[in-house]
Amino acid sequence: MPFGLKAETNYYMKYIPQRPPFVMIDEIVSVDKQHTTTTFTILPDNIMVDNGVFTEGGLVENMAQTAGAGTGYIAMEAGKPTPMGYIAALKNVTVHALPKINDTIRTEILFGQTVMNFHQVKGRVLAGEQEIASCEFKIFVNPDQPNAS
Repeated sequence: MPFGLKAETNYYMKYIPQRPPFVMIDEIVSVDKQHTTTTFTILPDNIMVDNGVFTEGGLVENMAQTAGAGTGYIAMEAGKPTPMGYIAALKNVTVHALPKINDTIRTEILFGQTVMNFHQVKGRVLAGEQEIASCEFKIFVNPDQPNAS
């Protein structure tokens, strides 16, 4: 994979269905079949910023978009369209701290079992080396509904 797919070029945008102002990843750092890592810098005008911090909902959306970017990248490398995915369930959401404006977070996703079109995913968000949030979720991936990017 060509690492460092940055927002300035919008190259990564073909892997996710979200569009500004609802994009919560800046760079795809790495992708393989089980892991995806992204980074994201919190800017003051982000719609998920409240009172100078990135909200809990923003952290969950960031983890979901990281998972989507990895799934989209793998699909496109296989010559398939990027599929649409939907969060079907959240479990064990833990938030230890909220990142502030201008902080850069790193998000790591681990894909677990896939049953039918449901993918079990574990995510964690780090600020520096400190884990600030984590959760488990199930994502429904609809291979018959490609991402309309």
